[in-house]
Amino acid sequence: MKSTLLHETDGLRTFAVVMAKGDEAAEELARFAQEHEISAAALTAVGACREATLGYFDPDVMRYQDIPVTAQAEILSLVGDVATKDEKPAVHAHAVLGLRDGSTVGGHLQRAVVWPTLEVIVTESPAHLRKRVDEETGLALIALDRSG
Repeated sequence: MKSTLLHETDGLRTFAVVMAKGDEAAEELARFAQEHEISAAALTAVGACREATLGYFDPDVMRYQDIPVTAQAEILSLVGDVATKDEKPAVHAHAVLGLRDGSTVGGHLQRAVVWPTLEVIVTESPAHLRKRVDEETGLALIALDRSG
């Protein structure tokens, strides 16, 4: 993974992050956010991967069900955010993958092995965002109030 600062105004930064063959996208995004002390941001990306695991949150059982993708796929869209959880940056991203036959599959990004590249734009937000565990679902969701 390589990155560069594209723009900075009043302390708000925009980065380009480019991942290479074999990088694990979810891990690298989390590492990037940690290393750059990002507490609130939006991210978008396009690229491709040789395998991935997406997730579907099943409200009947209150957990993610894996959606394995075991073939080369185009990352048609990857969108997400960064907010803090337990005082550390937490990345939440969803992806839509295009398969060889033209079909698509989408869900919560759990992992994706990049091949040949993933091109990401990370844009900081002026507000500090925090995640808090939702009691009903057990999911860490952005809390817009100022408490905890």
